[in-house]
Amino acid sequence: MAKVDTRRHIGDILLRRGIINKYQLDEALSIQQAESDDSPRRLGEILSDDVGLDRHMVMKAIADVFAFREIRFDGEGISSEEIARIKDLTRKLDKDVVDELMLHNAIPYQADDRKITIASADPSDPVIPNLTSQLPFKQYEVVYCQMEYMDQLIKKVYQQKNEFLENLTDLAYEEAEIPDEEDESLDEAEIDAEINQSMLNSLVEGMLIEAVHRGVSDIHIIPSGKMESEIHFRVDGKLTLWHMVDSVRPEALSAVVKDKTRNVDRFERDSSQDGFIQRKIDKVNIRYRVSIMPIVGEEFDRKFESIVIRVLDDRKVITDLNKLGLQDNAHQQFLKAINKPSGIVIITGPTGSGKSTTLIAALHSVMDPSKNVLTVEEPVEYLIKGARQLKIGSHMTFDQSIRGILRHDPDIVLVGEIRDLKTAEIATKLANTGHLTFSTLHTNDAPSAISRLYTMGVEPFLIANAVNLVMAQRLVRKLCDHCKEEITDLNRDYARSLGFTEDEIDHTTFYRAKGCDRCTHGYKGRVAIMEALYFDKEIKDIILKSGNEIDEDGIRQQAISNGMLSLRSSGRERIKEGITTMEEIAAITLDDQR
Repeated sequence: MAKVDTRRHIGDILLRRGIINKYQLDEALSIQQAESDDSPRRLGEILSDDVGLDRHMVMKAIADVFAFREIRFDGEGISSEEIARIKDLTRKLDKDVVDELMLHNAIPYQADDRKITIASADPSDPVIPNLTSQLPFKQYEVVYCQMEYMDQLIKKVYQQKNEFLENLTDLAYEEAEIPDEEDESLDEAEIDAEINQSMLNSLVEGMLIEAVHRGVSDIHIIPSGKMESEIHFRVDGKLTLWHMVDSVRPEALSAVVKDKTRNVDRFERDSSQDGFIQRKIDKVNIRYRVSIMPIVGEEFDRKFESIVIRVLDDRKVITDLNKLGLQDNAHQQFLKAINKPSGIVIITGPTGSGKSTTLIAALHSVMDPSKNVLTVEEPVEYLIKGARQLKIGSHMTFDQSIRGILRHDPDIVLVGEIRDLKTAEIATKLANTGHLTFSTLHTNDAPSAISRLYTMGVEPFLIANAVNLVMAQRLVRKLCDHCKEEITDLNRDYARSLGFTEDEIDHTTFYRAKGCDRCTHGYKGRVAIMEALYFDKEIKDIILKSGNEIDEDGIRQQAISNGMLSLRSSGRERIKEGITTMEEIAAITLDDQR
């Protein structure tokens, strides 16, 4: 008997029902076939997440195909009684199974002596029956629940679980005010006991999982009072409050995070610490880089700490240079620079501007098994298959690694950051001895990177001969395609202040951010703007003729006459493409008036 392709079968049914068209089906199937066999996504997920179809429409149709009934809620949403009932049910069940179900957007909904009902945003998920079979029920039923309601259920059940925080009493807080060592030791024991009894662990684990699901880049945990802490998520470059933890001392929340973090000391509260957490979420290994720093609170005898957790998800790494979205001139100059046999390629910009993403994509485009690729980063953010990423630690410092790579026969070297003269000298030495070198600098624009190298102590003739290209970049928020709104009452003076000509204003459709249930305040995702300064003969001549000061303005004007777009000019092109707003470009390119 011929084997039935279930994916194609479901797709054909959706096609016959008019839910999708043939083009959408072919696109979804090609995406699915291109993905790893280890963790393939289901067709419905791809149709909603990648092809852009309405998730509920697709999942409801799939639920109908498999005869899953749907649970609905009235206009007022999920009642507090239902939340309390589900919370009571999950408390009685195996915590590991419940947590795994939540990872798959499913939750125990109701149960009796024989049967349990599992609500799921995708009832066709084959993992759900396997997990449900581990629960002590003879029968089970999977029902469909719209993703919007499922998100509310999971968040509210987790939030309800956090009521255990109130178990930390005022008495424990009062004892913490006594600063002698004996009481402090007792305080640690009480915190430890409360943590072990409570659901504080579940809050932190839920925070880590939710951050991955929401595409968060950073988690901020900030003490905000005697018994309060705020948890903020950074999404598309903006911080938003995710959860307010009340009725618990900030020290207790910090202790839980520290217990889960490697390479940190839970009892050290007077100095900064760095560590990492690893978790397997959705069958993918996720790394979290943890930074802990002591801060001052209103009560000086309390040892508060600020915690920032960077979420490192290798699925977000772009390995195809064509998918970076570089604009035409920048793309051509960048390709020319990285395909030279030697020289330095420098990416500049502030923290969070996508420098590492660009470098990794560039590295993937030039590396092959015939080349020895070394990286020296502190810390290592993403794993690069095919490269030897040197491990920085107490036994081998960043400086020692930099010196060591010269003796390690490299072809291509990635130096995480040119941070001082020593690093700069080794990078230029590598470039001048036939090695292709990638690195980053923290400067506002491309020409100022040349001045930065000069003020470090690198001679102009070394800069001119070693550097292939400097590219400054920023990330700007993209307008949501579903709700962006055309501006009909355009402020022409504002557009002119950004450098638009009258002709450009007349022939450009400007949009504003509106906001819907698919985005964050009218924006979804980010895109790069960049200025790519290629070191051609004219640019090198200007640098070589520099006296006591680098002529940044002369370099900039020459580069622009050669076709370089400044950051603001690049931003204007993004506005013309209908990708972002004038407000976003004005805010990101505040110092660039060109």
